[in-house]
Amino acid sequence: MSKKLSWLQVCRSQEFCGKWVALDNCRFDETTLKPVEGDVVDCDEELPALCARMRETGRSSCSIVFCDGDVYVETQPQQAQDSPIRTDRPA
Repeated sequence: MSKKLSWLQVCRSQEFCGKWVALDNCRFDETTLKPVEGDVVDCDEELPALCARMRETGRSSCSIVFCDGDVYVETQPQQAQDSPIRTDRPA
């Protein structure tokens, strides 16, 4: 299992609710230091079992967070902003 998901998607998923979730390549909110998105690599209801599997697979740099359905940080998707085209020229 390795899916790139936002934390909002993880929290709203029945698959992860009530479980410990291992996130790789996790991006954190700069203000709250809470997860915003990451690659979900594994999950388990038991933290020791999840940690043991992470050790066995060599994934020692994952962030492990409990998913209780709360969204820590909800970010708005970034929209591409077109830069305005200047039609006037400075004199």
